[in-house]
Amino acid sequence: MSIRVMLVDDQVLLRTGFRMVLAAQPDMEVVAEAGDGLEALEVLRATKVDVVLMDVRMPKLDGVEATRRICERPEHPKVIILTTFDLDEYAFSGLKAGASGFMLKDVPPAELLAAIRSVHSGDAVVAPSTTRRLLDRFAPLLPTGTQEPQNKDIERLTEREREVMLLVAQGLSNGEIAGRLVLSEATVKTHVGRILTKLNLRDRVQVVVLAYETGLVRAGGGATG
Repeated sequence: MSIRVMLVDDQVLLRTGFRMVLAAQPDMEVVAEAGDGLEALEVLRATKVDVVLMDVRMPKLDGVEATRRICERPEHPKVIILTTFDLDEYAFSGLKAGASGFMLKDVPPAELLAAIRSVHSGDAVVAPSTTRRLLDRFAPLLPTGTQEPQNKDIERLTEREREVMLLVAQGLSNGEIAGRLVLSEATVKTHVGRILTKLNLRDRVQVVVLAYETGLVRAGGGATG
């Protein structure tokens, strides 16, 4: 079954370029398009979509707020935020709003296609190096106070799970974590799954955000304490 993709961008030429790339894939189809966030919300009421490619700067309703409203819906599609280098703050807000990841608008086609497939299969698409760059830049903007319920949830983690969480928060991939802790990649994936369940988080992107918000990791990628 094809991955049903929606393109949301106020630039028609950009949507056309993405549509041409996706149309060439046997496992993808563009089933809807919208020129702004409000139109996207309206279209999604009548169209089944698996993955939304969402621009951030659009008239009427921006991509961040549109993403938040989409992700509040039951059984909502996955959202990938599209951004440029000078709009990282919008991408971060998008991740907080529920997006499964973000990519630059000039991403190579192969990476865009891989991201869509990854998100559709339930993974996050923010590369570890990109996660580090984004959060190192915007960690100072995060709340400095810890939230008691979150701390209590973190205390439920085993020592090994906490260790894995800190490495995820520092932007390491499962393979890198496996090498660091001398574990199999499958074991690391199991630990990450348990962390997500215990903390009631959607994916590893939210693990990173939570670790920064609660002060477990500070700007620069290091663990505190």
